[in-house]
Amino acid sequence: MHEQHAFPFLREILLFLILAGILIPTLQRLRINQVLGFLAVGTLVGPFGLGLLAADVHWLSWLTFPSGPGVSMLAEIGVLFLMFMIGLELSAARLWALRRWVFGAGSAQVLASAAIIGAAVVFLLGAAVPTAIILGLVLSLSSTAVVMQLMSEQQSTGTRLGQAAFAVLMLQDLAVVPILILIGALAKGSGDGAAMLAVVTMAKAGGAIALIYLVGGRVIHPLFKAFARQRQPDVFMALILLSTFGIAGLSAAAGLSMALGALIAGLLLAETEFKHEVELMVEPFKGLLMGLFFMTVGMQMDTRHIVDAPLWLAAFVAALVLIKAGVIALIFRIGRLPWSRAVEGGLLLGQGGEFAFIVIGYAISTRLLDPGLGARVMLAVGLSMFITPMLARLGRAIGERAERGERAQLAEVDEAALAAARGRIIIAGFGRVGQQLGKLLGAQCIDFIAFENNAKMVSQLHAQGVPVYFGNAARCELLRRVHADEAPAIVLTMDHPASALQAVRGIRRDFPHVPLFVRSRDEKHARALRLAGATVVVPETLEASLQLSAFVLETMGLDERTVDDIVDRERDLFAEQLNDAGLREAGTHRA
Repeated sequence: MHEQHAFPFLREILLFLILAGILIPTLQRLRINQVLGFLAVGTLVGPFGLGLLAADVHWLSWLTFPSGPGVSMLAEIGVLFLMFMIGLELSAARLWALRRWVFGAGSAQVLASAAIIGAAVVFLLGAAVPTAIILGLVLSLSSTAVVMQLMSEQQSTGTRLGQAAFAVLMLQDLAVVPILILIGALAKGSGDGAAMLAVVTMAKAGGAIALIYLVGGRVIHPLFKAFARQRQPDVFMALILLSTFGIAGLSAAAGLSMALGALIAGLLLAETEFKHEVELMVEPFKGLLMGLFFMTVGMQMDTRHIVDAPLWLAAFVAALVLIKAGVIALIFRIGRLPWSRAVEGGLLLGQGGEFAFIVIGYAISTRLLDPGLGARVMLAVGLSMFITPMLARLGRAIGERAERGERAQLAEVDEAALAAARGRIIIAGFGRVGQQLGKLLGAQCIDFIAFENNAKMVSQLHAQGVPVYFGNAARCELLRRVHADEAPAIVLTMDHPASALQAVRGIRRDFPHVPLFVRSRDEKHARALRLAGATVVVPETLEASLQLSAFVLETMGLDERTVDDIVDRERDLFAEQLNDAGLREAGTHRA
């Protein structure tokens, strides 16, 4: 007892560090999802696993975590740093770049899933409306940690499905803020004036968050800027810890969740020029802190309910996955993903998320949720996370099988045409820009061949006699089949910045002498493409601004020739800047 008071929770900390030191390299070597590995071990050594036998088998008490303040302390630290790291990844630039998917598809998914799950909780479980609202919202969220790691292993984060799934996960992470506020409001409101009191409480909480965000932004940025000049890593790490725990403490003082404060701390640092340095400082501890959180999550899973109510749990998990997978698949299909990939996305995001353990624990502590029901729901969420790799493999098999069938169907008519494509202009991406280019080339009797990833579009256009074929023209194997080394030019019209940059690098590496004309999103993207080896880059924003400027100048009375000269000078100036950037980069590499 004296040792426990001298160094509180020493046994729990040492046991966690030993388990983490064994688990992290073992899981990496066996290629097992680290999140699920820590979750399973936490369940095994927690108070509802081997901890149940510790009273009868004395030596097990040294290898298990009993239910008590030690586990609660570890869980609280794990939650704070998980929320901080999620906030650090949510920058305004990333949200804006994916705004249609984030705020459109993401909001629709959360609201639709919450409404269906909430209604099911009321009618099938007979729960009260506040309970149904909480469970509906929290179960609409998926596991960011599990899904992102699975997509990273499958190398699918850069695909259309990967970008759509990431955008939905970003919105779900943001949705935790209003959900936590709503629980606090519901906890304070009861009776006839509950609705008004909840609205007032949410308004106060929103004001407190805005105040913390504004004041924190004014304090954190100058603080980091002042101490960063000393270039001392220990001072920088101290500032990160101070920011996380300090803002979490301010949030608690305002009557809000500490987890919410940690999320705000991450968001504040994400908008500063120190973001990447913070990420580098936290990176060595990221796996350890994530492991801490998910191990404590596993400790909260009461496995006794598997024996007490196996059918209830199986039905709950199946219903959760089916509802969410159906909603997400429908939204992705509306977003113009093929049905096969939409179903794959639904299965990938069909599980419950790690935030369920945070939110449900908070709801139980505020007496908004029955502890027995909360324990069963947390166990069901954990089980849904365990079956996610299997669901992801099933979804990927569905998506790839459908694509193989479409490719085989198109390949029957493609072989002869591809062999005869020698000496044609190659268009990669046949959306609106590619089709307009093809129309102009066709009007001048200039032969071309185009490639597009949308199998449905390819089938429709091919039936009309357009020389467009299914495939990814960024793949050099496909380009060799159409004799790209003899092509007059290759034109990339794809609208995904990362895919376009990767394609330019691959094409320039294998076909260094072929003229390469590329469409870019903006001037910054254009510079990156030019440095990667593009011959000519046409930024959408630049051309749109030049054309608008030309119309305005003509309206103001300038003659057409003068306007053309002005616009041409601006184009030449931008081209010179791109060339200078390429020369500087080449000189840097030579040096």
